[in-house]
Amino acid sequence: MTEGQARRSLILTVIATGTLISWSITSFAAEEAVLKPRVPIDRIETAKTWTNPLPATAEIIEKGKRLFHGKAFCVTCHGKDGKGLGADIEPGTLRGPLPRNFTDQEWQAARTDGELFWILENGSKGTAMAPFIPLILTEEEAWQVLRYVRSFGQTQGNPEASGQP
Repeated sequence: MTEGQARRSLILTVIATGTLISWSITSFAAEEAVLKPRVPIDRIETAKTWTNPLPATAEIIEKGKRLFHGKAFCVTCHGKDGKGLGADIEPGTLRGPLPRNFTDQEWQAARTDGELFWILENGSKGTAMAPFIPLILTEEEAWQVLRYVRSFGQTQGNPEASGQP
């Protein structure tokens, strides 16, 4: 390898390393934002007291799944796999944070069902998440959707695991 090639290689390595470090720092900051509640501080304690009245049965989770993929059109933004990167999202069309990744175990543990219900009822300020209750979903349907959302965070083969952290 010539001295010029070695110098170019070193420069490319430094640029690649800097880029990776930059992405890592950005990703770490994003993780903190993901765990930040979206329910206003003056409402969060009340929302945390609400619990899902529906059992986490396979039947309820299946109803929630049908709503998630159909009437409630959650799949559009949250994706079929619940990872928050819906296939129908055109780059640059969303304002604010990306839709939640429902498979994120830390997020699942940090948010209560009451908080998620509050967001379905009131939307999430600063994001594309609009209110769905009662415009799109009944309260019962919203609880069904939340049982399905919780299933993204459960280990395989255990749908009966509680949806309430």
